[in-house]
Amino acid sequence: MSGQLRRAGRKERIALRKAKPAFDPCPPGQIGGAYKPLSEAELNAIFDTALRLLETLGLGEVPERLRRDLEAVGAKSNANGRVCFPARLVHQAIDQSAKTFALHGRDSARSIEVGLNRVHFGTGGAAVQTLDLETRRYRPSTLRDLHDFTRLQDTLTNVSWYTRCCVATDVPDNYDLDVNTAYALLRNTTKPVATSFTLASHVAPIVEMLDIAAGGQGRFSERPFLKAHISPIISPMRFGEDAVEVVYECIRHNIPMSCITAAQAGATAPATMAGFLAQSLAETLASLVMVHAIQPGFPMVFSNWPLVVDLRTGAFAGGSGETALLNAASAQVSNWLGLPSGVACSMTDAKAIDAQYGMEKGLTSLAAALAGGNLIYESSGMTASLLGASFEAFVLDDEMHSNTYRILRGIEVSEENLGYEAIVESVLGEGHFLGGFHTYAAMERDYFYPSLADRSEPRSWAEGGAKDAWDRAHSKVRDLLATHNPEYLTPEQDAEIRTRFNILYPA
Repeated sequence: MSGQLRRAGRKERIALRKAKPAFDPCPPGQIGGAYKPLSEAELNAIFDTALRLLETLGLGEVPERLRRDLEAVGAKSNANGRVCFPARLVHQAIDQSAKTFALHGRDSARSIEVGLNRVHFGTGGAAVQTLDLETRRYRPSTLRDLHDFTRLQDTLTNVSWYTRCCVATDVPDNYDLDVNTAYALLRNTTKPVATSFTLASHVAPIVEMLDIAAGGQGRFSERPFLKAHISPIISPMRFGEDAVEVVYECIRHNIPMSCITAAQAGATAPATMAGFLAQSLAETLASLVMVHAIQPGFPMVFSNWPLVVDLRTGAFAGGSGETALLNAASAQVSNWLGLPSGVACSMTDAKAIDAQYGMEKGLTSLAAALAGGNLIYESSGMTASLLGASFEAFVLDDEMHSNTYRILRGIEVSEENLGYEAIVESVLGEGHFLGGFHTYAAMERDYFYPSLADRSEPRSWAEGGAKDAWDRAHSKVRDLLATHNPEYLTPEQDAEIRTRFNILYPA
C-alpha cells in the first residue's frame, strides 16, 4: 500500500513539473549590485575628473537653441565657443533627475519600473545583417525580419522591453524606415518598446500613429509605451545637432529617453579604463544637464555604454573581458549617483552560434547584471559585433538570462531552508534526500530547468540525433514563428494607420 502511495505521489510530481511552475525561480527584475569593480575612492576620482572636464573643457558644437537653454540654468560659454557646466549645475541636474520611472507596456501587466538596483534585460542594436534560418549565413536584414524578430521576442519572458534589433535595409527612405519600424512594434508586441528617430520632424507623425494604437488623439502622451534611443553627444565631448533636436521633440511629446553615450576606448575616448570612464561619464552627464535645462526631472535612462575596440586592428571587441569590466563599472557609477542606469552587454563578436558566442555572451551579461545595470541593452539576439542578429540567439539568450536572474536571486537562508530536521530525518531514515518533501519543495521553488541546454548522458544525446544548441534553438524558433501570430492592432486601427502612412508590410 505504501508503495502505491509513493508511485501516485511520483505521478503527481511529474504532472506538476510539466505544468507551468506556480513559482518562477528566476523572474526579471532581480536585484544586482553585488559586483563592485570600483572602490569608493575610485568612484570619487572618476566623478571628480568628469566634473573637471565639464567645468573647464566643456562641450563643443552646441546648437544655439540648446546654448540659450543651458546658459539660462547656469552654463557658461568660454572664449572658444564651448559651453562649460559648473559643478553646481551638474549636481543640481543629478538631484532633480527622475530616479525611477515606469516603462509602460500597452499591456499594463508588461510594464516595468526602471531604477534602484533592479536588473532587466532588453534589446537594442541596428543590425544590418540577419543570420538566415535556412542557410546559416548572413544576408541583409529586411522588414520581414524586423516583424519576425518582434513577434518572436514577444514570447520570451526575459526580454523586458524591446528595441528594434535590426534595420530594414530594404526600406531606403529614412522617413518610411522610421514609420515602418514603429508599425512593426505596434503590430507584434505589447511590451514596452523603443525606437530611434532619424530626424526630429519624424517624431510628431509617429506619435499620431502611436495615438491610434493607444485609442485616440493625445492618449499616447498620457501613458507613453515607447521610449526613444538618442545619442545627443558625439565623442569626444561635442553635441550632435540632429539628435539634440530629436531630444526637444521627444520631451514635447512626453517620450521617455535613453540618452546613449557610446565612446570607443582608444578611438573616441582614452584607452586607459579610468580615463575612458571619466570622459564617458562627463559626456552622459552633459546629456543629463541638457535634459535638465529643457525640462527638469524628465525621464531619462543614463545610458553610459563603454565600447571597446581591438587596438591592434580597430575591430570592435564587444565580447571582450574589458567590455564586461567597463560596462559593470559604468553601471556601478550610475547607480552610485542614483541615476537609472543603462549599459550594453551580450555583444558577442562571434558570427556562428558556437563556443565563442556562449563564452562572450555569458561573461559580459553576467558582469553587467551583477553590477546592477537597470536596463541591459543588446542582451538578446545580437551577433557579429552588433552587425548581425540571430533568431536562434534570441531564444538561447533568453535561457541564459533565466540562469543569470537565478544567480542574482541568491541564496535564501532561513530556518526551513537550513533543513536541520530534514537532515536528521534522512540520516536516521532512508539515508538520502530523494523524494522527500523538503527536496520536492526546493525543487519547485529554487531551481531553474532549461529547455534548450542538454543535460542528457552521451548515449541518449547520440540516439536523439546528437543535436547541438544551434539545432535545438532552431527547432524552437521554427515552432514559435509558426504558432505565434499576434494581432495587437484591431482591424480598424490597422486600416487607419495604413490610410495615413506608407506601410510596406502586407496587411
